[in-house]
Amino acid sequence: MRKQFGLWLGVPAFLILVAWMTAESVAGQGRSSPVDRAWTTAEGQPDLQGVWTNNGVTPLQRPEALKDRQFLTDAELEQLKRRSSELFERQQAGDLIGDRLFQEFVKDPNLRPFDPDTGNYNSFWLVGRSFDNRTSLIIDPPNGRLPPRVASSDQGRRPRPTGATSGPASPEDLSLGERCITYGVPWLVAGYNSYFEIFQTSNHVAILQEMIHDVRIIPLDGRPQSDGRLRLWNGDSRGRFEGDTLVVTTTNYSPKTRLQGSSENLRLVERFRRVSADTLEYRLTFEDPTVWTTPWTMMIPLKRSNEKIYEYACHEGNHSLPGILAGARKLEKDR
Repeated sequence: MRKQFGLWLGVPAFLILVAWMTAESVAGQGRSSPVDRAWTTAEGQPDLQGVWTNNGVTPLQRPEALKDRQFLTDAELEQLKRRSSELFERQQAGDLIGDRLFQEFVKDPNLRPFDPDTGNYNSFWLVGRSFDNRTSLIIDPPNGRLPPRVASSDQGRRPRPTGATSGPASPEDLSLGERCITYGVPWLVAGYNSYFEIFQTSNHVAILQEMIHDVRIIPLDGRPQSDGRLRLWNGDSRGRFEGDTLVVTTTNYSPKTRLQGSSENLRLVERFRRVSADTLEYRLTFEDPTVWTTPWTMMIPLKRSNEKIYEYACHEGNHSLPGILAGARKLEKDR
């Protein structure tokens, strides 16, 4: 069972959300063609509603040790499952969220402790993982690796202060994640608060993300995206149905977001397609010519869950920020 804390975003919140989405005018909206599948809405749209999980062990990038191998053998996959079970039984998997369980299995030399100073959770706090034979979530480029970065893509970044002599002077010196504002949307780290819930009406889709409970309300009526003068932490999303696929295009990210290392010039295209009663094929294409030399695409199979999503409580009312700042002042005083 998944371990979580917080308050369930239950029926009242859901009804308010759906009422808001339904009430907004959608004059001139075109309706998608009916989809020849068992899972459709009353309007003939693909029915994507429900809670979906991203708990797979497949890493974003293919470990260099595997070179051009797209898949593990069945025997290797069974070894990976056994290794995962051993680590969970010994309460040693808490350091292995996201890609790290797979990296540990292939003995990736680039694997470093998740938090060498304070350690991390033990396995009790983590959800069980799911498995397939793939060696990377990235499906394009074919080598399963991120494309090369543009040489100037790191220019203009302000390095984060480190060490006792250059601690944060104010909350603004800390990242959006440390300030519990947002961890980025979409959150793509597997196995840790990695659940999504999708709501639909005829004219909007809402995607609730478990991590910091960010919600995107995505219009489907063909309205244009904003002109770029207003930059948003989670970008400006517009959706449409192409047959059995929901296509969501997001632009106008804030320069402070840097989703997957991108810049404010990111154009993200997400495709949600229901391929079975309990699986969504979730493809994401990242295009940012100021960061990567070519676009790249990843695919995550999201699995259906009957569990509820609970509110993500992030250091309980920002009590950690005064502690971080006070600690920095103490270290400076003691120099």
